[in-house]
Amino acid sequence: MVILTRRSRLRHYPCCSERDTIVGIRKIIAGVATSALIASGLIAGTALGAVAAPTSIGGHEQTTFTPGRYVVTLVDDAAATYRGGTNGFAPTTPKSGKQLNAQNRSVENYSDYLKQQQKDVAASVGAKIEYSYTLALNGFSANLTAKQQAELSANKKVASLVPDELRHVTAVPSTSFLGLDGPDGVWASLGGIDHAGEGVVVGMLDTGIAPENPSFAGSPLGTSPGSEPYLSGSTINFVKGDGGTFTGTCETGVQFTASDCSTKIVGARYFVDGFGAANIGGTDLGEYLSPRDGDGHGSHTSSTAAGDANVPASIAGTSFGTITGVAPAAKIAAYKVCWTGQDPTVTTDDGCATSDILAAINAAIDDGVDVINFSIGGGAAQTTVSLTDQAFLNAAAAGIFVSASAGNSGPGYSTLDNASPWITTVAASTIPSYEATVTLGNGVAMAGASVTVDMNPADPPLTGDLVLADSVKLSGAVKANLCYANTLDPALAAGKIVVCERGDIARVDKSAEVARAGGIGMILINVVPGSTDLDNHSVPTVHLDAQFHDPLMAYAATAGATATFTPGNSTGIEPPTPQVAGFSSRGPVLADGSDILKPDISAPGVAIIADGANAQGEAPTFQFLSGTSMAAPHITGIAALYLGKSPLASPSEIKSAMMTTAYNTLDGNGNPMTDPFIQGAGNVDPTKYFEPGLLYLNGVNDWLSYIQGIGYDVGAPPINPSDLNLASIAIGALTAPETITRTVTATQPGTFTSSISVPGVDAVVSPSTLTFASAGDTASYTVTFTRTDAPLDAFTTGALTWTSGSTVVRSPIAIQPVTIVAPANASGEGASGSVGITVTPGSDADIPLTSTGLSLGVLQPDPTGTETDHSGSGTTGDFFSYTVTVPSGTALARFDLDSIDDTADLDLTVYQLDSTGTPIAGWQSATSSADERVDIVNPVAADYLVYVDIYSANPTTAFDLRTYSVTEGGAPIGLDPAVIPGEQGVPFTYTASWSGLEAHSSYLGIIHYADTGAQTLLTVTTGDVVLPGTPINTSPPTISGTPEVGKRLTASPGTWDVRGLRFTYQWQADGVDIPGADSRRYRVASSDQGKQLTVVVTATKRNLPPGTAVSAAVTVPFQSTTALSLSRSWGFSWQTTTATVTVTSGASGAPTGSVAIRVNGSTVTTIVLTAADNGTATYTLPKQGSGFYRVQAEFTPDDAAVQGSTSPTR
Repeated sequence: MVILTRRSRLRHYPCCSERDTIVGIRKIIAGVATSALIASGLIAGTALGAVAAPTSIGGHEQTTFTPGRYVVTLVDDAAATYRGGTNGFAPTTPKSGKQLNAQNRSVENYSDYLKQQQKDVAASVGAKIEYSYTLALNGFSANLTAKQQAELSANKKVASLVPDELRHVTAVPSTSFLGLDGPDGVWASLGGIDHAGEGVVVGMLDTGIAPENPSFAGSPLGTSPGSEPYLSGSTINFVKGDGGTFTGTCETGVQFTASDCSTKIVGARYFVDGFGAANIGGTDLGEYLSPRDGDGHGSHTSSTAAGDANVPASIAGTSFGTITGVAPAAKIAAYKVCWTGQDPTVTTDDGCATSDILAAINAAIDDGVDVINFSIGGGAAQTTVSLTDQAFLNAAAAGIFVSASAGNSGPGYSTLDNASPWITTVAASTIPSYEATVTLGNGVAMAGASVTVDMNPADPPLTGDLVLADSVKLSGAVKANLCYANTLDPALAAGKIVVCERGDIARVDKSAEVARAGGIGMILINVVPGSTDLDNHSVPTVHLDAQFHDPLMAYAATAGATATFTPGNSTGIEPPTPQVAGFSSRGPVLADGSDILKPDISAPGVAIIADGANAQGEAPTFQFLSGTSMAAPHITGIAALYLGKSPLASPSEIKSAMMTTAYNTLDGNGNPMTDPFIQGAGNVDPTKYFEPGLLYLNGVNDWLSYIQGIGYDVGAPPINPSDLNLASIAIGALTAPETITRTVTATQPGTFTSSISVPGVDAVVSPSTLTFASAGDTASYTVTFTRTDAPLDAFTTGALTWTSGSTVVRSPIAIQPVTIVAPANASGEGASGSVGITVTPGSDADIPLTSTGLSLGVLQPDPTGTETDHSGSGTTGDFFSYTVTVPSGTALARFDLDSIDDTADLDLTVYQLDSTGTPIAGWQSATSSADERVDIVNPVAADYLVYVDIYSANPTTAFDLRTYSVTEGGAPIGLDPAVIPGEQGVPFTYTASWSGLEAHSSYLGIIHYADTGAQTLLTVTTGDVVLPGTPINTSPPTISGTPEVGKRLTASPGTWDVRGLRFTYQWQADGVDIPGADSRRYRVASSDQGKQLTVVVTATKRNLPPGTAVSAAVTVPFQSTTALSLSRSWGFSWQTTTATVTVTSGASGAPTGSVAIRVNGSTVTTIVLTAADNGTATYTLPKQGSGFYRVQAEFTPDDAAVQGSTSPTR
């Protein structure tokens, strides 16, 4: 289980993010938008026990203690990702290619253990558990007082407290557009429509389901085991295509009985404890305390994904032919998590509670679904590891494919949600749809979306006078141009066709106002480019896009203007399809370094006809909806089709196959749209994705290494986040050339040749061709990116394509060259002194430097009065409190806890107090280490209560608590040079210096790099006071030479403000003196591998006190050893010889890089070593003629901390 907390945010149903989209589930603001408590240090425990937030520059998350409902997560692993380590409990994470079996004895035993731990934690503060999570997360939900929150936040078993927020749901049939139907379609290739998605269960987290709709028709459940679902007691059993058994529950409630489940609906549950049963609307408002859908959103998404085949659909008496779900043979399990509130006139009482969502994900894993659809989202992702992200990681680890909507906050960039790499995030695209034509009296014809213009060509067209809404408004009416309710004057609007501008209110409310005023038709016009939607309007309506806005408004303002509505598009200009909808949320994802490219894929999501809601006993309904909510279930159904054919396929296999076979969408002019932040890899193409050619596979270990790599602690070996083996490539910050590695698995034999293009960036693929003897073979390649003339601090995008015959494997690419990469922290010593800080510019432009501080740290006195030189001392279980005032204008507040005994374990908690002394917000650093730190950026000026908890000490330990408030006007930081001369990709070292600081003190300051937002925190500790006349270092000492074992390094003393000095030297490794290394030159020892070497220079002169300065550090790489063995030392010319290369080094983790194999000095191949290879690679040498041959291997690492090596000749 991965646990992390981040700032809460609002979420919604991505079908309906703007209020003028559709009447239904409406936007809601959670009771109090609070922040989440986080253990900010590196949390100890098992690899998945907890995710500790990375310490960004001044970045610790805040918790606001507001009474309410919270999700409490604990540090132990969830069952889906528990790999052992707890005494008495066997590992429960499923093996590769297998789903988690929640009924397995080991899983049940470990889940019982987790539940007991949760009970103990809840009991410790007197809290009552409402939901318990053991599969998707390890945690529980509960109503907590502020006092209970504060107590839990200091509990070592608690990883996070997250407020239980409310989230929101977001005329060619889309299945025909995707190539599913017809004799040569995908369904036919899978054995026919009756077998498309067979053996698969899709789990729909949404507003419920309308069981009477013919899209969900199934046979009554029997009790005899067989291929069809059956009842065993009250449990629905279904033996799936992967050999596992789905175990569903048919939960009864208002207007929902056990007979509503069937061989089609194999599970129906509802989760309302988080939202609150007392808060939902009644049946008179179309809401039901049961799995029944009161809104229509859930029935729409469910029938889109897996509705039955050839269901007649009509709206308001108009037939729209038949509809079929993408995977009509798949089974549906409905998990209702979203609810309508009690007031139909507001938009603040509907939504989906986080705790209910988490409970539903847990239940879906427990039941054994194969695919989850999550058409729920919100604003721009603040992290890739939110609580729902973590729950879905555990679902994916259990073998479940997750499809999630991108959100409806477009067309702005960086608006996308559901951003984690184990989720498939879906943008919405258009399909050919129902249209009508508006012909103006001046002869200009305009085509737009419509299902309310009379489609019978035998009937006369609608013709009438055309007026602007503003010209027929009531006196004093406001926003009449938007056709607000009661803004139009019936005396002026009656009998007219009214032009209403889109915005603010629901589209159907606009036509209702036109109807109220006696209008006979409406033209709904977009003010800015966006979707044109098929709504069931109160009067005949045509919805036009923004390119028609100005000419339409100008003509309608003229005297005698008229308009005529005719069915179909008679303009001769067909809108290009597919286009990504304007409302569809865009990338890039700004969270966690922007090294993940989102969205992943596009799918139909505009004007999709599917099921609606109905009360028990009423006729089924159908509706057109638009949104990424509608796009996600298309991907859900397509994933189910893949699993129907390949039941053991992993989530990453399905995602990779979709992405690499997608094709470019189009812009409004019909040109290819290549921006991956809009379309992802492109529009999904089911006709090709069953034969992808190459697959980019990844799993739970890769995801954990990604999380570790972005700075969270999950106990996994970190990777460069850009190296996560996805079917896309993103680099969020490029300065120097960067090499990215990918590994592909072939689905067919053949040779694939690469081509790549990223404007403004030189991209080199190595090797440029890959050859596979058979399906299942793997190969790795690298891509090295170097900026040429791409703009700085902006993304440039392109694509990498591998081609073999007619097979094309395409990956989108996004690279952001940045102005500078600088270290987050630097430190120095001495009341006067300097330190070299190395940065890497991303261009040749100069970068000016500025600073804030240095500000003096305050050693907090011992509240007991026992210690005079420290802030306190004690033993296990002792607790100390301090009150610290943070002044206004503070840019950064730091609370630094340093244990004198480094074997002890201390914890640090900081609370902001209100004027009454009550904690109202909190931060915590509670790792297994002795030292802890909390940084708060731009803190509120207030009193802060600081707790130090001695979690363990043997027998006692003293500690120092220092607090800093970094403000303007501190001791100045000298910066030399004050302007960094830019040289792209070339590291540059500048000097930060100081003088006149107090003795035996500590200071903190901030160095800023122009207006780039980059900064470095500078910490300075002083010793004895600097006496007058002490030589001052003005340019730090330097180290020359190659820092490798056996090589000699030479120190230069730097420059000083006094002439005639004598210098002595002391070499250090990781800050510790190296015995005997006290001359200017030093030969690097084997024990120095992996360490940072510095030299301390002491300057002396007769009658002057000595001065000291420290050089910038150089890192000694680990030596590597390359061994080469051959399968035979001699042989015949027709025989082959296999070369095995083994690379080892002292570095942690397997060596990675490239291995060149040479025969008689000529390179015959270059092999990419990835971490998965564990340092070993094999290669079959080309057949040779008679003679003697020398074979040698050379290893080139891709990690600067490892040294290359060459094998002996064989």
